[in-house]
Amino acid sequence: MLLMQLIDRNFLTLCPNTNNLNFERMSEVKKIKTALISVYHKDGLDEIIQRLADDGVTFLSTGGTRHFIETLGYKCTAVEDLTGYPSILGGRVKTLHPKVFGGILCRRSLDEDQKQVQQYEIPEIDLVIVDLYPFEDTVASGAVEQDIIEKIDIGGISLIRAAAKNFNDVVIVASKTQYAALLNILKERGAETTREERKQLACEAFGVSSSYDTAIHKWFEGK
Repeated sequence: MLLMQLIDRNFLTLCPNTNNLNFERMSEVKKIKTALISVYHKDGLDEIIQRLADDGVTFLSTGGTRHFIETLGYKCTAVEDLTGYPSILGGRVKTLHPKVFGGILCRRSLDEDQKQVQQYEIPEIDLVIVDLYPFEDTVASGAVEQDIIEKIDIGGISLIRAAAKNFNDVVIVASKTQYAALLNILKERGAETTREERKQLACEAFGVSSSYDTAIHKWFEGK
């Protein structure tokens, strides 16, 4: 796929350490306690979820991903139970809520942020695993314009940007190409990451979002 080729090239150019995340162990190690997982494609997640659960990580999720996690035998809190709002507008709005994005963007070392998340009962989210609606595949299938527009991901791209922005505290896994890197970390020392690992994954995540937006832009130009 052209999009995945673009993503892979971006990774190699911007993030040369994509295939080797064995960085020198940093003092800024963070423990993953809560993971938000919301993916379109679920293959390849089984072992990651198992290892996270074995290390005491709790799960938040939406719709089909929540069902997938539960079929593996693990408890998973629905995002709508956290936010108090169901998925609305035909699924266009599921995760776009302060209790989700506040949990991702809050700075753990900033007292004012900590006061606010406590005040508004916002749980900290330490890991985000998300992939994006298959926009380019939908275009290639010859779908009509409205179906293509509905495959422009809003919540997913926002989750990627938020988690990548706050890489100091949060791990972002933005595509299946990053699963192996996360799994290697989990195998090596459990649900703990260094700042350098988080920064590397954030770099790759911005490559994913950039390539995705480029594909959308090209489609609009063609129209």
